[in-house]
Amino acid sequence: MVGYIHSFESFGTVDGPGIRFVVFMQGCPMRCLYCHNPDTWQRGGKEYTPEEVAANVRKYKSYFTGGGGVTVSGGEPLMQADFVRELFTILKNSGIHTALDTSGITFNPEDKHKFDGLLEVTDLVLLDIKHIDGAEHKKLTGHDNKNVLAFAEYLSGIGKPVWIRHVLVPGITDNDEYLTELAKFIGGLKTVHKVEVLPYHNMGEVKYKNLGVDYPLKGVQPPDAERVKNAKRILGVIK
Repeated sequence: MVGYIHSFESFGTVDGPGIRFVVFMQGCPMRCLYCHNPDTWQRGGKEYTPEEVAANVRKYKSYFTGGGGVTVSGGEPLMQADFVRELFTILKNSGIHTALDTSGITFNPEDKHKFDGLLEVTDLVLLDIKHIDGAEHKKLTGHDNKNVLAFAEYLSGIGKPVWIRHVLVPGITDNDEYLTELAKFIGGLKTVHKVEVLPYHNMGEVKYKNLGVDYPLKGVQPPDAERVKNAKRILGVIK
């Protein structure tokens, strides 16, 4: 078995607890307007076996302090779920904490046990809810959010620890009505350990230029500190 991988980060500090080794998988079905990794969209990248990745990870095990470990991100890692399951199985046998950073977009409620094998060896899911409104989610990503929300509810039902991540984009997700609706949805989940508000940034714009692709949010500026604080207050991050 091989996985298609875009890149590695050996000292990640923003993708889960503690110091993390981050594996960025290649391939994603969504086309988020604010995506800062358009170079991960297409399937391809360098091929690795799960054991090759695990061997690379083990070199950094002594740095996994503060509950650190490995996070598999993307792209969309659930597009290569079998590879991630095998990798996480090896890592768990080495006593390494595993986190899955996903949008949940490939989850199918009618085939909801498809990812059980992967979730059994996943310690934490970082679930990125792009937009709480289905129609707005489709405008933002090209897909409805029903599978994303169903995945969140499934994780809650099986008792899987979750961090909810939400990107705050002026004119798109920075809206008190939508944030309040999202807060209500999160409040109905049983296993959310943390909510993260991620301010939109345009640092990925140069990648679009290098790929010869127009940047969809050209001219949109990051939200100011007060709007970020407002979102955190609504979502219960701060009181």
